Amino acid sequence: MTAFVEMIISTFIVIGGVFLFVGSFGLAKLPDTMRRLHGPTKATTLGIGSLLIASLLYFVFMRQASGIHELLITLFLSLTAPVTAKMIAKAHIFRNKQIQQTLPQADSGLNWATLESSSKSKENIKA
Repeated sequence: MTAFVEMIISTFIVIGGVFLFVGSFGLAKLPDTMRRLHGPTKATTLGIGSLLIASLLYFVFMRQASGIHELLITLFLSLTAPVTAKMIAKAHIFRNKQIQQTLPQADSGLNWATLESSSKSKENIKA
């Protein structure tokens, strides 16, 4: 049984390494900030998740210990990665005003959250 568990753990480590490499490569080679954002938020999060699964399996099956640390790290990453990505994207949009001018019109007729509000939207908020 230990050989089978070791093969599963090794598979998760290799998958995690591949995802981490792809995410890091994307962060370094993609042309602009909005495209670079996908490397660390998508692929690298999957890579770390795979490594955490491998670590959890190792400690549970090989050392007969609990994997509470891995679960806490997974929870922390799941909460912080999307928030960080959103904040970086909004900072990029605010910094580059020409990008704001090319946004399509919102469906509701109101402006997007990253653009200045019109008087019509201010009246709707007060009501």
